[in-house]
Amino acid sequence: MLGLKLPTDPRWANIAEKNIEDILIDHAYCEQKAASTAISLIVSFPEYTELVQEMIALVEEEMSHFKMVHDLILERGYQMGRDRKDEYVIAVTKFFPKGGSRTTQLVHRLLYAALIEARSCERFKLLSNELEDPKLRVFYKKLMISEANHYTMFLNFARKYGDREEVDQKWKDLLTYEGELMKSLSKGKSIHG
Repeated sequence: MLGLKLPTDPRWANIAEKNIEDILIDHAYCEQKAASTAISLIVSFPEYTELVQEMIALVEEEMSHFKMVHDLILERGYQMGRDRKDEYVIAVTKFFPKGGSRTTQLVHRLLYAALIEARSCERFKLLSNELEDPKLRVFYKKLMISEANHYTMFLNFARKYGDREEVDQKWKDLLTYEGELMKSLSKGKSIHG
């Protein structure tokens, strides 16, 4: 369903389990960044009314997810600490060239967002199936469903605002690029890396 070219190695879940503090903290920052992305789309493209309405709802949802993860962090006696660079997101967002028309910029941002949500969904599914902690399994199953909805929403907006054939080709190319990228990142103690 997600179209990802390289599934995460299931052994990543074992790394996550052994480093659950790092995973939860990284996850909390991912939720913040997802909300920030939605706000940025609102600020950058206010004339796209339907997109703005969806992004308002997304900001609220992502911040509620942040609160849920933050509550888990506090409940376990962990502390947030400073944010770290997300090497996955940095690498992914280098795929499309900078510049172009406003529409092109919007489509590229929507495709990046769709891909990041798709990979998050895939990782959350893995955590929901593989973690030993029953509370975390249920938690990640709920979030997996939400991320799948976000992925399709962003992809559908890209197809709506751009030329469908061109957008589908860009999506296919981005998926191929991301599959190659994942070969070097699937061993990390973070949600995407």
